[in-house]
Amino acid sequence: MNSFEIAANLIDIEAKRVFPARITVQEGVIKEITPIADHVNTYILPGFIDAHVHIESSMLVPSEFARLAVVHGTIGTVSDPHEIANVCGVPGVEYMLENGQQVPFYFNFGAPSCVPATIFETAGATITPEDVDKLLAREDVKYLTEMMNFPGVLHKDPGVLAKLAAAKKHNKPVDGHAPGLRGEQARQYIEAGISTDHECFTIDEAIDKLNYGMKILIREGSAAKNFEALVPLIATHPKELMFCSDDKHPDSLVEGHINLLVKRALEKGYDLYDILQAACINPVTHYKLSSGLLRVGDPADFIEIDNPTNFNIMRTFIQGEQVSEAGRTLIQPVPTSTINQFNVDFKSAKDFAVKAANENDKTVTVPVIEALDGQLITPANTATLKVKDGLIKTDTTQDVLKIAVVNRYNEAPVATAFIKNFGLKKGAIASTVAHDSHNIIVVGVDDQSICEAVNLLIDSKGGISIATQERIQLLPLPVAGLMSTHDGYDVALQYSEMDKSVKQMGSKLSAPFMTLSFMALLVIPHLKLSDKGLFDGDKFDFVYKA
Repeated sequence: MNSFEIAANLIDIEAKRVFPARITVQEGVIKEITPIADHVNTYILPGFIDAHVHIESSMLVPSEFARLAVVHGTIGTVSDPHEIANVCGVPGVEYMLENGQQVPFYFNFGAPSCVPATIFETAGATITPEDVDKLLAREDVKYLTEMMNFPGVLHKDPGVLAKLAAAKKHNKPVDGHAPGLRGEQARQYIEAGISTDHECFTIDEAIDKLNYGMKILIREGSAAKNFEALVPLIATHPKELMFCSDDKHPDSLVEGHINLLVKRALEKGYDLYDILQAACINPVTHYKLSSGLLRVGDPADFIEIDNPTNFNIMRTFIQGEQVSEAGRTLIQPVPTSTINQFNVDFKSAKDFAVKAANENDKTVTVPVIEALDGQLITPANTATLKVKDGLIKTDTTQDVLKIAVVNRYNEAPVATAFIKNFGLKKGAIASTVAHDSHNIIVVGVDDQSICEAVNLLIDSKGGISIATQERIQLLPLPVAGLMSTHDGYDVALQYSEMDKSVKQMGSKLSAPFMTLSFMALLVIPHLKLSDKGLFDGDKFDFVYKA
């Protein structure tokens, strides 16, 4: 079972050398590595690890995510299941663990630290310090996931401290999430036991945190892209870096994964071994993962490439099982169950109307969320909009559209605001992927289209949707309103078609659905919308409530 020999040029990352070798695998374990004099054409190295990812953002259940990822040489992820946890609680985490165990792949799930993420939104569940302790006691739960509540750390919130203490008790690392935190506050946050951060927007911020002993994750996902800003750290801090995607939509996962970051870093002239240190070695050592590093006695987890220049992935092996061949997955689909939580009635167009304070006004100046392509931060802006029949209207000439968040767990008033840079000239787009509580979020030109896009999602109990006068499109996501049960490549194709439709509607955003999903993420400044109202991320309080 999974016993074979392979001859190739072995890339020894830690020794910084390449030599032809014969690797003997017996029952999925590397039994011998023998240098040889033969000429060999291909190269082997440890597989890639995505050091921080929310599998749910791929819209695929873990088993399907694995089928796509192994094609790119990814053998494992450090996975934060807090998306499904915000919908379904601990049973959602257990769903991810159980589904992921059905395929050859290292998912390395953590215990969610912040469910709900804040008290300023409605989530579907709460994960208590006691829940965290029980999860961390499990061998298959590897770490405490990103501690987004950095004010709670700094102000010594008892619940936050209890979760950090549980991680220390079980000797498991704690991931961080502290965008913009610098100086003394960063030091206090790190000294509380937080070991990583994937939210650095500038190299100065990253160096500040590195100097206090933190590991930095270079993130390049479908929405947040920090590779260009942080890649120079490879030359100066190779032992303290890792690569991650954080959030990866299905179409971009089909195109590539950590392998693309490796190739980009090589093209910029950085040292091969330093790059692979971040891509292959550091996540395994930091998180104490069980995946192999191409050593005798390790599980036979490695990838075969054509050469270190082109870096084309030829084959991927996990525990001695070949799981990909020349861009084709060899992992078979597995049966998938569903888990969900949805309790909201259909809406009417009037639910999304925004009344002016004075119905006799002809115009009114309103706060506006400014979406930025490739970033999670949203500057606070303003716009002057027309009032008609007492209702504030959108203005496509200014690119100021309406945004709304609908509580999907309970009947409640709809929260509305205005947003810039989505670019739609008609219709609306909506999603139940809406970090972190995953209520229904929608952006549109007119109330009727907004309502129709929302009702499509209420009818399907989750998904992404498009509604215009000419047509409707729907990608159902029946697993927690976040993930599909279908073949990953089919989901990616359908998502790509919808992404194309949104761009035909006028959007210039590179990933409009991904950007939409972050417009309710209150823990990233500056202006966001939750189901409870418009929120100021700097003051950490509402501008106004729904």
